[in-house]
Amino acid sequence: MRLTVAQALVRFLAAQYTERDGARQRLVAATWGIFGHGNVAGIGQALVEEEHMPFHQGRNEQAMVHAAVGHARRTNRLSAHAVTTSIGPGATNLVTGAALATINHLPVLLLPGDTFAGRPADPVLQQLQLPYAGDVSVNDCLRPVSRYFDRVTRPEALVPAALAAVRVLADPAETGAVTLALPQDVQAEAYDWPEEFFAERIWRIRRPSPDEDELDAAATAIARAARPLIVAGGGVRYSGAEEALSGLAARTGIPVAATQAGKGSLPHDHPQDVGGIGHTGTAVADHLARTADLVIGVGTRWTDFTTASGTLFARPDVRFVNLNIAAFDSHKMAALPLVADAREGLEQLHALLEQHHVPAPYVHEYAEEKLRWEARVDAAYAVPDEDARPTQTQVLGVLDTLVDASDILINAAGSLPGDLHKLWRTRSPEQYHVEYGYSCMGYEIPAAVGVLLAAPGRPVWALVGDGTYLMNPTEIVTAVQERLPLRLVILQNHGYASIGGLSEAVGAERYGTDYRLRADDGSFTGPPLPVDLGANAASLGMRVLRPRTIRDLREALADARAATDPTCVYVETETADSVSGPPPAQAWWDVPVAEISTRPSAVKAREEYDRHVTARRRHL
Repeated sequence: MRLTVAQALVRFLAAQYTERDGARQRLVAATWGIFGHGNVAGIGQALVEEEHMPFHQGRNEQAMVHAAVGHARRTNRLSAHAVTTSIGPGATNLVTGAALATINHLPVLLLPGDTFAGRPADPVLQQLQLPYAGDVSVNDCLRPVSRYFDRVTRPEALVPAALAAVRVLADPAETGAVTLALPQDVQAEAYDWPEEFFAERIWRIRRPSPDEDELDAAATAIARAARPLIVAGGGVRYSGAEEALSGLAARTGIPVAATQAGKGSLPHDHPQDVGGIGHTGTAVADHLARTADLVIGVGTRWTDFTTASGTLFARPDVRFVNLNIAAFDSHKMAALPLVADAREGLEQLHALLEQHHVPAPYVHEYAEEKLRWEARVDAAYAVPDEDARPTQTQVLGVLDTLVDASDILINAAGSLPGDLHKLWRTRSPEQYHVEYGYSCMGYEIPAAVGVLLAAPGRPVWALVGDGTYLMNPTEIVTAVQERLPLRLVILQNHGYASIGGLSEAVGAERYGTDYRLRADDGSFTGPPLPVDLGANAASLGMRVLRPRTIRDLREALADARAATDPTCVYVETETADSVSGPPPAQAWWDVPVAEISTRPSAVKAREEYDRHVTARRRHL
């Protein structure tokens, strides 16, 4: 079959499927693209010819990757999107999105154009020239943030490269960003392909069972523990292991805390759910972590936010069991490894622990602490005056009264992830969509577009602060073009609220974090910037609602939830006090403070830092 390389690649991708538990879906369900001279005549022309490959028009290359990642997360990694770009800046704009995908173990296929393989002229437009390496292009920036990288410099090389690419996309232990760099001359080159290359191919997503010895060791450790704690990570959700986790927790009485990626593994009202863990966690979860004698990690990477930079698990004799499909992660924290699919591992642990239950006083203890925390959430959500301007946590509280299990909330950076992790009452596994592996400002709006494409009919909310909105509002245009009912909530607090608070805590005095006019003395202490982000969203095609009070906000959010067109709720927020605002951090996070300073605030912050550092430990 004679086709160009680009035509062959697109036709090949359209014939790839994944299958798990008997359910089959397209592996590469669609392609996002922005066309330039490096891909318009290759991949662009091929997409015109391939009727089985849907196409979505993006506005920013990084945002296209975020949209693809949103789709992949919503489909539990069983389906991915491809992203095609031109060479040069189009390709290098992919790097941030690729890093986000790889860090979060979420599949996305990147197809950047590349400079001529045949080198008919040297240099060509946008070519990177290095005196010591003639074969390097800007696409090599994608190597360290890709789980697989290849450059297809000859037509026949596409066959092994494409097969390797989809193998990694479909492998739950290996998946992340996959890059096939495509020189623009090779994309357009014709070749005689074997027809078998285009046959439908099913990539079965394996559910490896645990090794019997590892399983017995884990079950024995759990049975002997007096104060065990389960930490649910994203692997629970990607495995579809929520029911297995619920059954094990209910039968044994072991409490379950959650990372940002794992929140929602249990609904908030499950008796064993104790909320988020770590620096942004709940008081009950972090207390249980400090006093646990055994911690069972399920599908977690054990990042510093989860471990409070190595200070959270304080009991001297604490030990770990890690159930993870990736051996790399299962050995962290000097744990007893249990390398397996999360659902398979939990079900087999449940069978071995059928007669086991933690001591009744332990259950009573965390149940009482959970009730006290719920009262603290109620206080943060409370609305004493319907005619007042809302705080950020009151916005969440009003939204909490309107949503049900079908709603999906998307967030990634700023102060909102901390508030959501502590306070949000998750009703379904899909509802809580917070990207915190890379904490990437600008993820929310494009990711919401990807989720809307993957979950038509579900109410999808992108929650952003003004700082995040300014980073990446471009895919509003895509939502308008695709007629997607994106619900965007912009919280206007005139600056980087989260980093401003951190700046104050580390002695940097909120320098450079407020959005204010430059004063006569050169400082940023003038009036707030006269910026109207609501008008900006309207100029991109959204219907914009402007509530001024909590009463208005309630009506606006209800209006947005019922909307069938892209709708923005633009709300100015009030600074919260210590009672009505979110609870403070329940655990430490390591941000090094200046060791010497002439500023009293930095000196004091360093003293506090040195106090916390002494509690850090390595689990060996």
